[in-house]
Amino acid sequence: MRLEDIIKGTEARILHGSPDTEISSICSDSRKACEGSLFIAVKGFAADGHDFIPAALGNGAAAVVDASRRDLALIADNFYGHPSGKLQLVGITGTNGKTTTVTLLFNLFRSLGYECGLLSTIANFVGPKRSETANTTADPITINSLLAEMAQAGCQYCFMEVSSIGLEQERVAGLEFKAGIFSNLTHDHLDYHKTFAEYLRCKKLFFDGLAKEAVAIINADDRNGSVMVQNCDARVVTFSCRSAADHSCKVLEESFEGMLLRIDGVETWVRLVGRHNASNLLAIYSTAVELGIPKDEVLTALSTLESAPGRLEVIMCPRDLAVVIDYAHTPDALENVLETLRAVAPKRELVCLFGCGGDRDRSKRPEMAAIAEKLADKVIVTSDNPRTEDPEAIIAEIMSGFKSTKKVVKITSREDAIRAAVQFATPGSTILLAGKGHETYQIIGTEKKHFDEREIVKSVL
Repeated sequence: MRLEDIIKGTEARILHGSPDTEISSICSDSRKACEGSLFIAVKGFAADGHDFIPAALGNGAAAVVDASRRDLALIADNFYGHPSGKLQLVGITGTNGKTTTVTLLFNLFRSLGYECGLLSTIANFVGPKRSETANTTADPITINSLLAEMAQAGCQYCFMEVSSIGLEQERVAGLEFKAGIFSNLTHDHLDYHKTFAEYLRCKKLFFDGLAKEAVAIINADDRNGSVMVQNCDARVVTFSCRSAADHSCKVLEESFEGMLLRIDGVETWVRLVGRHNASNLLAIYSTAVELGIPKDEVLTALSTLESAPGRLEVIMCPRDLAVVIDYAHTPDALENVLETLRAVAPKRELVCLFGCGGDRDRSKRPEMAAIAEKLADKVIVTSDNPRTEDPEAIIAEIMSGFKSTKKVVKITSREDAIRAAVQFATPGSTILLAGKGHETYQIIGTEKKHFDEREIVKSVL
């Protein structure tokens, strides 16, 4: 493909090579440059790509362009032949529920016989083929490469998590979304965005960019939902579990085995637990229906779905213990899961084990302590992914949020904390392990070490 065609419609400047230079691959990492490749020099947060131009040329790059982050995304879209336009691409943004929603959409549409792709926090899928992921929203070259692979493999749909950071860094520029979903907006990522207003602005960018042919599917139960679609050209559809909306849901019964829901007037039993999952399932139902799937087919498929890994994942243990693994790592998510467990089993003692990630938003640490103190009978404060922060310093900031520490235990080692929680729990208790969810590792310093909470629980038993 000619360089001139690859940079068409962008403001990228050619620094090496000519418009007629033939390009066989593209990269923004000089280590990936090779014979025939185009190196795209972008000024990033940690490093300036222009400093690596000599390295890229030394590795055989045929051409180099100077580009903005938006240009990088548009170049990737051009090079891979505008792959998003060959799929029904559905994106979801919001603080909580993104991974659950896209994973269940992927499973639902596959159960209905459609070939699909998935771009999520947990993993990427091209049909049944799985690959690991590093970020909630990947870099533009990876995104477009995977979308092109999906189109080549005959996928009809792709379901994608879209993060606020990915939006701010324009990683999804140029993509053609057929539908965009808004789940909710609560306290998170303020270490990056600094203010909630800026966090909201970045989320709103997604809906500002939807085409008029697309549909915006908005959670009307979140007060920020109406803000998201101000100046949005797409058709707007609302869903709600609390008030009148285009699609509605009411929880009729709930237990550890699932919930009985009334969705748009029809009763359906689902295997997921928790009122926040009722909202997630309603988002899934609304999306499928708005994409043209008959309501009865969607409701039948909903009843077969199981939760995404590490999202209210229940392990029933001896002594009538229920150990629940959940990814809740924000104040709102922790509050939701604790309220859910209290509603599902109001007579059971509720133990909450949690920590907070290092090198991340510090302001939420005391907030999560206050929520755990209010909603749990016992609290164990421990480590999450401390990264390069001192675990004791993180725990000290969490502890500052408790009014009283009478029901609080501090155990810095997360493995020791889990073992203690399971070994010494009162028979018939519910133990929430919050924060890690699907992760099978712990990041200490800069090292990622194997750490699977399921394995620890089973070893205790």
